[in-house]
Amino acid sequence: MSIKFNLDKKKTIRYMIMLFFATVLYRVADFPIVALVAFGIGYFLLIGCEIKFNEKLPWIWALLLFLPSAVFSMFSVQYLLLEKELFQKTTDTKLFFNVLCVLVVYFLMLFFSNHIGLSATISHIFFVVLAFVNYYVYLFRENEFIFPDLRSIGTGLSVAGNYKLELHDRGGMVILGSILFFAFARKFQVKFKKPLYMRIISILSGVLLCIILCLNTANINTETWEKKGTYRNGYILNFVLSARDSIVSEPKGYSLNLITELENTYAIKDEVAENLEKQPTVIVIMSESFADLSVLGELETNAPLTPFMDSLEENTLKGYALASVFGAKTPNSEWEYMTGGSMAFLPVGSVVYQQYIPETPTSIVSTMKNEGYTCVAMHPYYNTGWSRHLIYPTLGFDETYFIEDFDETQMIRKYISDKELYRKIIERYEMRTTEESLFFMTISMQNHGGYKQSYDNFEENYYKTGRSYSDVNQYLSLIKESDMALEYLITYFKQVEEPVEIVFFGDHHPSLNSGFYRLMNGKGLSGLTLEELQKLYTVPFFIWTNYDTPEETIEVTSLNFLSTLTLERAGIALPPYNAFLAELMEYVPAINARGYYSLEQQKYLHVEDAIGIESEWIKKYEALQYNNLFDRRNRSEVFYPYLIK
Repeated sequence: MSIKFNLDKKKTIRYMIMLFFATVLYRVADFPIVALVAFGIGYFLLIGCEIKFNEKLPWIWALLLFLPSAVFSMFSVQYLLLEKELFQKTTDTKLFFNVLCVLVVYFLMLFFSNHIGLSATISHIFFVVLAFVNYYVYLFRENEFIFPDLRSIGTGLSVAGNYKLELHDRGGMVILGSILFFAFARKFQVKFKKPLYMRIISILSGVLLCIILCLNTANINTETWEKKGTYRNGYILNFVLSARDSIVSEPKGYSLNLITELENTYAIKDEVAENLEKQPTVIVIMSESFADLSVLGELETNAPLTPFMDSLEENTLKGYALASVFGAKTPNSEWEYMTGGSMAFLPVGSVVYQQYIPETPTSIVSTMKNEGYTCVAMHPYYNTGWSRHLIYPTLGFDETYFIEDFDETQMIRKYISDKELYRKIIERYEMRTTEESLFFMTISMQNHGGYKQSYDNFEENYYKTGRSYSDVNQYLSLIKESDMALEYLITYFKQVEEPVEIVFFGDHHPSLNSGFYRLMNGKGLSGLTLEELQKLYTVPFFIWTNYDTPEETIEVTSLNFLSTLTLERAGIALPPYNAFLAELMEYVPAINARGYYSLEQQKYLHVEDAIGIESEWIKKYEALQYNNLFDRRNRSEVFYPYLIK
């Protein structure tokens, strides 16, 4: 290898152009001037440097370029996307996995190009472009760009003109750093004289790296909320994980013949239900982090927390339901309720709204629209959360209300209160036209975690007696507020003459001090039996009507069955899919991401341990869900008609 410095006229012109570009970039991105000076010096040295490599040692030069370059590519992506405090949160292990992901692409590029410098250049461009795409997607919708978003890229491009593209200082420095990298990689003008051997070694290297990644990341979940994927997993690894989790294999025994058999069975069950004289207003409330902590163990408080909800008996169906999430990922509970689908058949950690939602999602929303209802969604928080601003129109909602539509002075802690949400429901109800039937899907925010900070606008008057924890006591006081808000809502609708149905359920348990769980169950959050584990996923629910319906108590069901119960109590004919779910409940009364309740064995089992008739019904359920979410070409029009009017 030999090195010399030579700056001719052509290189000088190129240097001046790049210096001008860097100066413009400095004015746009406003990064420190020292970065501009460093770029000018660095590019001057690189552009004039000429290196001649010994072409008998191509793999030595490849490794000398690829290894530090992969680190640089990874660093560029993380630096571009994260502020300093978040940047430091990513563990060294996760960063190492990100570097391995980058190296896979480097070797893949080498396989096709047979050029060391060109491979590094193209690979780095790919990762920087991907990072910038994520940066702007996050700027627009406040969620990360992941692999399933590729299928909606056309929609994204169509609305991109509505947003102002901005470039921060870190983005400007990444561009400058990348230009220096390209100038450096360009010096590696090395090709392999035996390209066949090179391609074999490149493929084997890539496969080996993939095996290492698969073995070490099998239990790492895709993160899709805000920037958690970037700082918890590293953006590149998180993107790869999202690609992995987007592939759901065809269930064993799945066939179009099975779907046809189910269609023939349930199409004839699309009968007219026993309707009321007038369709009821249906109000669904998914209450943020609302749970009954007494299901975990003995819980004594200084006063009853939910006396009003506990008093509901007349015209009330109540009990407990299994959710599929604990402490977070609210939209999965939302999706299970609205669609009747189950997280039991999807990868752990996935979020349907951002990974699997069809373009025409059949749900209780489409069912109610087909019944002539005006469908209203209310969520007193920002519309970009979990991409609801994109998902709600897709689901078919006619009206959407987010934080700006509520009275933002009516806060408990830093969230809109349940009572303000219910006031908005009543306001919209009173605005209805004479012939209008209303369906509300509302998601509250009042009880959202965390619970450790004190607030001037919230008094914590309710607490666990005996040994307790401050966050637990704040949570318990919030639950009391929710109960009082429910009393306000139901007291109002008790007095109206027209039929009204109110469905209420918690989305998941809160995440509290780990010592609290040890106090309640003697173990904490690990080493639990399936029976003990399911208690962490058990939330209360009720369906109340202001018209005559049977008083019932259900010991255990799951959120995916509640929309079917909603339709039954409203006197609305069950579509074929809900008719299937109604019969499924007779054999499998509850199912979630952790398992199901076996009637035959009177205990919880893992889905894969099901036998006999329970196994048969679970397989039918899984087949239908696969047909809906993944077999788009053969999707059943009988079970998933979407909007038919």
